Amino acid sequence: MSENVVQLRKSTDETPAQTPTTPALTVVPDSRPVPLWVRSGRAVRKAVTDERTRTAGRLAARHSMYVVGGTRIMTRRAWDGRTGARYERLLRAAEAAGNYEVAAEWEERLQRFRDLRHRRRMDLLEAPVDAAKGAAAGTGLGIGGLLVLGIALAVATKDVSDVITPLMAVVDLIQLLITIVQVVWGPLITIGPFLALLGLWEVGRRAQAAPYWALPDNARNGEGEPITPSIVVKALRDLGVPALRNSIKEMGDAGASMLGPIRIAGCGVEVDVTLPSGVSTIEVQQRRRKLAENLTRHEHEVFITIPTAARTVRLWVADSGALDEPIGPSPLVTDESMTADYTKGKAPWGQDLRGDAAMLSLYQRMVLVTGLSNQGKTAALRSLALWASLDRRVEFRIADLKGAGDWAMFEGLATVLIQGPTDEQVIEATEMVEDLVDEMNRRIEIRRTQPGAVFDPLIGIVDEAQVAFMCPAKDEAKRPYGGSKATSRYFMAVRKVHNQGRVVDVLLWEGTQDPTDQNLPKLVREGAHTRASLALGTESQARMALSDKAVDGGAAPHLLRQGLDKGTLVVASDGIDIPKGQTSITVRTHFIGDEEAVAITDRAKAMRDGVTTLHVIERGEERDPLADIATVLGDAPRLRTQDVLKRLAALNEDAYGEWSFIDLKRVLDGTGAEPRKSDGRMVVRRDRLVSALAKRDDEGSASSL
Repeated sequence: MSENVVQLRKSTDETPAQTPTTPALTVVPDSRPVPLWVRSGRAVRKAVTDERTRTAGRLAARHSMYVVGGTRIMTRRAWDGRTGARYERLLRAAEAAGNYEVAAEWEERLQRFRDLRHRRRMDLLEAPVDAAKGAAAGTGLGIGGLLVLGIALAVATKDVSDVITPLMAVVDLIQLLITIVQVVWGPLITIGPFLALLGLWEVGRRAQAAPYWALPDNARNGEGEPITPSIVVKALRDLGVPALRNSIKEMGDAGASMLGPIRIAGCGVEVDVTLPSGVSTIEVQQRRRKLAENLTRHEHEVFITIPTAARTVRLWVADSGALDEPIGPSPLVTDESMTADYTKGKAPWGQDLRGDAAMLSLYQRMVLVTGLSNQGKTAALRSLALWASLDRRVEFRIADLKGAGDWAMFEGLATVLIQGPTDEQVIEATEMVEDLVDEMNRRIEIRRTQPGAVFDPLIGIVDEAQVAFMCPAKDEAKRPYGGSKATSRYFMAVRKVHNQGRVVDVLLWEGTQDPTDQNLPKLVREGAHTRASLALGTESQARMALSDKAVDGGAAPHLLRQGLDKGTLVVASDGIDIPKGQTSITVRTHFIGDEEAVAITDRAKAMRDGVTTLHVIERGEERDPLADIATVLGDAPRLRTQDVLKRLAALNEDAYGEWSFIDLKRVLDGTGAEPRKSDGRMVVRRDRLVSALAKRDDEGSASSL
């Protein structure tokens, strides 16, 4: 029969009138007992797999291995102390690293150690004879001295028996010492091994000399594990670089000679690693995530930079979770008496990873801040402007092409404040930057006639500048406001400020997001002296934002965590202190909220006599410069540029009275009618100008269809 016997049973409760039903199936359990060996096996399996049993097993294995590991460590220490093994390991490590000068130094130290050891051994051969002679001499002198002391004592007491009293006192002392040793020796022999085992256990426990599976949970998960030389070497060994792994294995000190001193640096530690021959620094940089995981850290908690020394990488490893903690408030908020000095001062922007204050000089520097949306770009740019506003000499002209009110507190402080994302605001922002160009040219003319003339700083700020570069609007002359061609008004105005504005303290700061070649042209981003980037999506964007040199040197804004590393910037600038050999620095910026920003701007306004803020760029009568130039040329086949400027001023003094050759060239650039030399003078040709007008009209007709 099977374990479960199936029986067919008919219901006996049916009445004759009822319809017969199908016989029911009933399962009857087997009543035979389970064999003893089966029950024992189940009990053993349950006991073995029980968590308490496993915990007890790990505990026993861990503490046993602590003793074994401690014994191994102490044995190696004793061997190193008695032999030249340590010197030989370091010698082989230096040779494997290709550092032959250090290898020669260790070889010299090894030879000195061997010479001293030989002298000690030769001294030991003569030690018994010297010891016997010394003992005999000491004993004779000792007994003689005691007898002399006894004689003196006997003379003093007039008792002959006192002659041997000092000698007997020494004998009694020796007997007492023997008694003490006899009493202590037995317990010492019994307890001594246990004390030795306890010492070995403590050494093994401190070194965690047990299998990984037997370690406590907090040691196995690695949270908060301190960075030690052995951990760094092991992380490098397991990085997946065959040449590095093989070199570490060949080193006598297991790779310890590669490491410089581990220094505390802010909320983490810093260590320089000299790579062995055949291993490139780029191979380590490309494995940042794996290195971080080997160090029991997250990727954003490990930074790899390239110092000045050859074949060296500098690792900065944060304390676990430290970068998720906020930094303190800005000094602009906590110190209400703070003022600024645009020329000699530095803006308190935040803290670097070492916990030191990150101070940025703004003197004659164009600024570009970029990053993904909602990462703190406006707050970072605004904090610089808030500091600069505390210098009463600084004038601001601001275009906020987001229009969300982030710059509203500069009302009554900035002479121009444009807010909004539409094409109309882009046009006004473009004209604002062109006014910066005009002011720059005016100052340059003054500087020519008055060398050494000093000007108050004029800072133009365009936030969300990508809106201006992507604007499709065109002016009456069919010149686009956006784009990156030579006819683009915004692009050309920015380029002119970048080229010459610095020397007369006319500066332009831009904030833009998600950089591409279209919304942040190459010539514009390379014109900024201070380039800073928040979190980005790709390495190619990081190169656009900071330059190839900075990224090749370790800058990695594309590895910042979007949403979690808000306000963290990677900065490439000569205006901030960057460790020697590095091309960039990571800064955690102070966040200044709207209420704090209003309080700071109120202090800045109190330092000034009163500023009227324009919200729309004032424009004169709308004119067509290209058509006016054709008008003043008349029927002349060509006309000198100076004569063209005079006739334009006579045609309309308000529009063209302050025009220079630069303005004339700006209008004609890209039309085909640019000024050219004829008989050594710059002239404008009528036929080319007529062709440019006809071409523009044809393009306008085609675009209207």
